[in-house]
Amino acid sequence: MELRFHIKRISDENEGRYGSPRIWKALLKQGFQVSRKRVARLMQAMGLIARVTKVTYRAPGLRRFLASGQNLRPDGAVPHCKDKVWVADVTYLKVKKQWHYLSVIMDLYSRRIVGWSLDTKRTTEVTRRTLMTAIRKRRPSEGLMLHTDRGVEYRGSEYQKELQRQGIEHSLSRPGKCTDNAHMESFFHSMKAELIRNMTFHTAEDLKYALARYINDYYNRKRLHSGIGYCSPIEYERIAA
Repeated sequence: MELRFHIKRISDENEGRYGSPRIWKALLKQGFQVSRKRVARLMQAMGLIARVTKVTYRAPGLRRFLASGQNLRPDGAVPHCKDKVWVADVTYLKVKKQWHYLSVIMDLYSRRIVGWSLDTKRTTEVTRRTLMTAIRKRRPSEGLMLHTDRGVEYRGSEYQKELQRQGIEHSLSRPGKCTDNAHMESFFHSMKAELIRNMTFHTAEDLKYALARYINDYYNRKRLHSGIGYCSPIEYERIAA
């Protein structure tokens, strides 16, 4: 009964986003001695199911890209400290019948979202604004690399000039290889599964507020990430420091 209580508490605190692996890890971090299988059995008996959805794949030919530029990290390796490799991408979100574009930058080391912007236009100015937000927050030293796809919002002249002014090296995914930017794809998948699916946003302000709450207060500060030892990004950076 005590385990059931704490499993339900952790599930509620995370708004039903955790499946049994993360709830199990959360219990271990809180001092409980319990097996993963037991947690899974109790969750099944309690009818607790995480908010999940199948990955949405982009249709071939949906996005045009420029042929110039190369992938400077073909092995996809994760850096050994923060602010060495950032990854960025843009995704589509709809409020009623209006598309909105979410531009995001992630620090690959800790999976921390270091900058994001929401706009009704998909332009170089939007992605540049996201970049400047991340730079102001993190103040990275020399040697930073930014990896993106080949979308025109990253290949525009103003964006490229800003990268040069900041001394940031630009790496691009290979044509048609979305897996070259797998961590950003994974973030968007998690965000849509845990926040967007089955939700109705009546205004752009509602969407922006929900995104701020999810990214700033939940994803960066609380959500356990399997790729960084089931820590939150901020906790992982604090431990490393």
